[in-house]
Amino acid sequence: MEKFKNILVTGGAGFIGGALIRKIISLYDCNILNIDKFGYASDLSGINLIESAEKLHRHLKLDLINKNELENVFEEFKPNLVIHLAAESHVDRSINNPSSFIESNIVGTFNLIETSCKYWESLDSKKKSIFKFHHVSTDEVYGTLPNNAFFNENSRYSPRSPYSASKAASDHIVMSWYHTYGLPVVITNCSNNYGPYQFPEKLIPLTILKALSGEEIPIYGDGSNQRDWLFVEDHIDAILKSINSSKTGLTYCIGGNSVKTNLQTVESICTILDNLKPSQKTYKDLISFVKDRPGHDKRYAIDASKIKNELNWEPNFSFEDGLEITINWYLKNLDWCKNMIKNSGYNGDRLGLKG
Repeated sequence: MEKFKNILVTGGAGFIGGALIRKIISLYDCNILNIDKFGYASDLSGINLIESAEKLHRHLKLDLINKNELENVFEEFKPNLVIHLAAESHVDRSINNPSSFIESNIVGTFNLIETSCKYWESLDSKKKSIFKFHHVSTDEVYGTLPNNAFFNENSRYSPRSPYSASKAASDHIVMSWYHTYGLPVVITNCSNNYGPYQFPEKLIPLTILKALSGEEIPIYGDGSNQRDWLFVEDHIDAILKSINSSKTGLTYCIGGNSVKTNLQTVESICTILDNLKPSQKTYKDLISFVKDRPGHDKRYAIDASKIKNELNWEPNFSFEDGLEITINWYLKNLDWCKNMIKNSGYNGDRLGLKG
């Protein structure tokens, strides 16, 4: 990473983007420009807690739909690494309002990759050889799996929601710029992330907050849908390893080796809360089953053998350890949750569960 002095991050005010920027600042001496449209789930408080952030990190409110402004950013900042995380990511929201997902995830990615390519083509050979474009995507582009099966880099794309379809399209756009124009790109497709600073609409923080407030904890269907959980710090380490690799034109699947049913995940949260924040009854009594959503994928699971074998990456955190860290963080940061909910204008009772 030392060779990348100017790093442009899109979506750096999001959950994964914020964790990435915090890690880069803690490890490297570089300039980070964080461009984000600052939507309902955006937050910079974690980054602002880092002492050196003021010197190394600058943020700019910018929607990737605005191509002219984006071109000006490249001309002024002159990045030699672009890390693209900006995306609308909540499945239920994509069902209710697919147009914003098409605009952000497809048109926004097109504007960014085209601007990156034109900028890259204008560089001299030395600067050209350093430049890299890293696209962060999801395993949801592959659709659903039968029991005991796993996704890998050769899995067929089969998205089943407007969100996953828009991310699949963005993957294809990015890789086509590599094959057509030679732009040095890498794509990573990750499983379900969790950890501190995740917006409360997602399954794990939503469950924690519902339990603490004594409200019913909703689970889609019968709770048998399976997800591979990846602690966000492990995901960040995998992204950095793939960036540091000299190989381009590749895709890496990143998973946490922690496949759980949604019911198992919620019950694990309840068990930890029973120990950390005991109530008169077990929190499991709050679990309720609600009507399943349309196109709900049955199973996600990743075979991460490629990134393990080629880049020597594997998750450091077990699901149990990562979950306890996450729950402890939310218990200590309930004010952050309240402020995020208030500032976003979201109604927690109307939100479904991610994943």
